[in-house]
Amino acid sequence: MNKLLLLAVLSSTTAFSSEYIVKLKTNNTKSLNSLGQVTPLNLSFGNFAIIKSDNKSIMKDALIDSNIEYIEPNYTYKAFDIPNDQDFSKQWGLHNTGKNSGSIWAPGKKGIDISALEAWAITKGDKTIKIAVIDTGVDYNHKDLVKNIMINDAELNGTAGVDDDGNGFIDDTYGYDFGENDNDPMDGHGHGTHCAGVIGASHNGIGIAGVMASVKILPVKFLKDNGQGSLAGAIGAIDYAISRGVNIMSNSWGGGGNSKALKEAIERAMDKGIIFIAAAGNSNADNDTTMTIPAGYDLPNIISVGALDGKGKRAKFSNYGKKSVHVFAPGVDIYSTVQDDKYKKMSGTSMACPHVAGIAGLILANEPNLDFNEVRKRMMDTSIRSSELDDYTASGYVDAYQAIK
Repeated sequence: MNKLLLLAVLSSTTAFSSEYIVKLKTNNTKSLNSLGQVTPLNLSFGNFAIIKSDNKSIMKDALIDSNIEYIEPNYTYKAFDIPNDQDFSKQWGLHNTGKNSGSIWAPGKKGIDISALEAWAITKGDKTIKIAVIDTGVDYNHKDLVKNIMINDAELNGTAGVDDDGNGFIDDTYGYDFGENDNDPMDGHGHGTHCAGVIGASHNGIGIAGVMASVKILPVKFLKDNGQGSLAGAIGAIDYAISRGVNIMSNSWGGGGNSKALKEAIERAMDKGIIFIAAAGNSNADNDTTMTIPAGYDLPNIISVGALDGKGKRAKFSNYGKKSVHVFAPGVDIYSTVQDDKYKKMSGTSMACPHVAGIAGLILANEPNLDFNEVRKRMMDTSIRSSELDDYTASGYVDAYQAIK
């Protein structure tokens, strides 16, 4: 059944009532009277009845009756919750109506999204999941992000000018800036805050909704306010995020040379079980023939992400690769947070990357014992295959619901 035609899904904590559904081999319901109050169901595909009973052993007792094919609880289902965040309707990547993507002259395609509403019926995340946004920093005071920022309590409640937690960084309450080598990862560009909002903007009735309603985002800055950063800053940022115990790193940056040091930093993250999500790049290039760094490193903890448009096609700018680009995700006209409590649309594999980071977070929130190999395989195996993407990726475009159901 098309997911947009679904009216309800099983809730994350299925409620068992005193009602049960029974399928009979014949239409004779007399034997059911001993089990409870019986109401026949008029269905075209078999003989069914509802039984109301307070007998806690009814599931076992019913199977003694040779006329009963099976019995199951009359499960409780619930309608999809649509967030009341005022600009959720602009987030086609989470819920594509066809009218909120594309343009007036070339509208998008209904249902081309990550199935966020369906996924949220199972989980909206968990505060135990820590995601480092390694970028231009994050506006950690943004009204839509502040409740999901990872705070270093030892430094927050410690003595100014003292390395209270002994991690080698003084007063790193909100993260660290490896571009300016100071303890303030505030975003002066907007790019990192935009990525953070895609991952974890609060579901709070204002602004937008993140892929995860509940998460801890660690701001780690190495790209300066002009959007550029050094190799030294990149490897320092990765190493710092490892030391802070993150589960996932979201990396919407790339370029530069094929660095051994950068690969070793990512390998160190791999040794700690950390998933490294990386943007595939925006050069309309084949990453199978020309490797993009860091997305192109052949490491099992890396998930390389291309950009999808609202019609279900590869964004014209997006890099691709049938072997090296693992998945695609929404990356065109993505509406998200920027600094100073503002919002704007941006496009790029940079925007696709945090969608995947958020989905990885949902997977771990639902199944915390999965390792990076299993998360990557799950995401690829459950991606939506499409003839539009067959030549551009090893799988398809990500679907949060399929990945966690």
